[in-house]
Amino acid sequence: MIKEKVLKVLNKQINMELDSSYIYLAMSSFFYEENLNGFAAWFRIQSGEEYGHAMKIFDYIHQANANVSLLKIEQPKSEWKTALDVFKDTYKHEQEVTASIYNIVDLAITEKDHATNNFLQWFVSEQVEEESTALTILEKIRLVGDNKNGLFLLDRELGQRAAAK
Repeated sequence: MIKEKVLKVLNKQINMELDSSYIYLAMSSFFYEENLNGFAAWFRIQSGEEYGHAMKIFDYIHQANANVSLLKIEQPKSEWKTALDVFKDTYKHEQEVTASIYNIVDLAITEKDHATNNFLQWFVSEQVEEESTALTILEKIRLVGDNKNGLFLLDRELGQRAAAK
């Protein structure tokens, strides 16, 4: 059984993951409006992944015979000046998600909620990948700078991403 304190933060994490999905959908829309369809497609897939993370926690809570409490999702930011600004926000956001996951792990350990601690290890590993990917793309954008050809090639590269199955 999930400890009450842990359940509360897991429900908040569902909200954070759904918020992430919404944020990345807004970023996708921004890039479609900028005619950078590769970036847009990348963020649309990312949005779907974040939704999947929320559902993973949703399912875990129900499997543990506990109750999900859905919280309000705020309207995301929808305007940026450059692709660099978008990926600065993306990387920062992923760091915030990582910190949240780590805090839940710490609480699960303190509360001796071994099942939740075990469940969360997938998220710990996932966040290493999420931060690394966001930082890699951010660094590529910094490398490209104001070079439109470089941005075009990066857009094409990001458009090659396939959704996870």
